[in-house]
Amino acid sequence: MTTIPGMPVIGRPRKGWHRLAVAWLATVTVASASAAGAAGPARVPLDGWAIDQTEVTIGDFARYVQATGVVTEAERQGGGMEYVGGWQRRPGWTWRAPDGQAQADPRLPAVHLTQPEAEAYCRWAGGTLPTAAQWRQAAYTELRASPPPPWVRGRTYPWPTGDRPEGANTSGADPWPRAAPAGVTRAGVNGLYDMGANVWEWVSDARGEERRTMGGSWWYGPEQMRADVDAWKPANFAAVYIGFRCVYPLQGR
Repeated sequence: MTTIPGMPVIGRPRKGWHRLAVAWLATVTVASASAAGAAGPARVPLDGWAIDQTEVTIGDFARYVQATGVVTEAERQGGGMEYVGGWQRRPGWTWRAPDGQAQADPRLPAVHLTQPEAEAYCRWAGGTLPTAAQWRQAAYTELRASPPPPWVRGRTYPWPTGDRPEGANTSGADPWPRAAPAGVTRAGVNGLYDMGANVWEWVSDARGEERRTMGGSWWYGPEQMRADVDAWKPANFAAVYIGFRCVYPLQGR
């Protein structure tokens, strides 16, 4: 299955904007300084490498921009993209204001970023984008040495949230009208948040000018969270539905 701008994979019922966003209780480990000298998501050590516990947030990306002066493609183009009966450029919608809001929650995932922009952030933070194989391993197979119940080391689960998709931010009935802040959904396999749904995540796999995205988003139902979904987008595409997280060598922490 290929995701092509202008042709969504499936229809998706619009979430009701009237629903109150109710945060679930979650324990989020405070991140220590990264190799680049800036705070970022907490990192979960797996088998020889580590992965961000959450998607990179607006607050994380803001520190990167402050340190580097980067201006993103969506900012240069006047805004990123949203699908409403076709792809539309949304003026002012950038990583700073994903839905055009004046003051975005800094805990929201950083979106409206191209795959090369995501990769540049990861390099700055001392890591890289994961490969699709790394991403799938972290999302579905419990790798922690001593995982808390009910997780079982070595078991591969059907969903990033475990045996069932509930607790992820999909198009179904849940507390989040659009993207959810980091750490408020249900923690899943390896203690990771939002490996399923919330926003698609860029990985490093390439197919010509396209790059792969993983995990689905709040725009879709849970079926896009499955490991066999094969979704690709143009590398320089920046949309409200796509974010990322990074992986690191363990010695880099």
